[in-house]
Amino acid sequence: MTLLYQKLDSPVGAIYIATDGESLRVLAIDKNNWRRLKSSFNQAKEKAHPILSNTKQQLNEYFAHQRTHFDLPIHVDGTPFQVSAWNALLAIPYGETRNYSEQALMINNPNAVRAIGRSNGLNPISIIVPCHRVIGKSGKLTGYASGLKDKKYLIDLERKLAL
Repeated sequence: MTLLYQKLDSPVGAIYIATDGESLRVLAIDKNNWRRLKSSFNQAKEKAHPILSNTKQQLNEYFAHQRTHFDLPIHVDGTPFQVSAWNALLAIPYGETRNYSEQALMINNPNAVRAIGRSNGLNPISIIVPCHRVIGKSGKLTGYASGLKDKKYLIDLERKLAL
């Protein structure tokens, strides 16, 4: 499968977005995450596409405190467990956080806390599938593919508008 992709500059640095022409398949913060995610596809071409334009617009609105919900066609590939974990992320409201145990309960698998953490780390569409909203049970920020600084920024951004 060939992906079409574009790069977007944002407050958290470079964001790479990619589509298969029907849905958004990748949103990666930073070049290392982009390389890892695009390696699972046959080819990637830097090219404009309406889905990418719409994604850029919605991300710009999100960072400008003008959007709390994304309305984009998305598709994630993963194991059934990963897909259920990522779907649970979509149910966490904007401006709120859950811990990994709570996310495990959301998919009726309370003993899968570590697997939830691993799945969140492999989330191919970060921000839009909001794995940044999951924190440690103690309230500490733990794990984020592009770093805890970005995770804190996104949580703080959402909390400001949610208040």
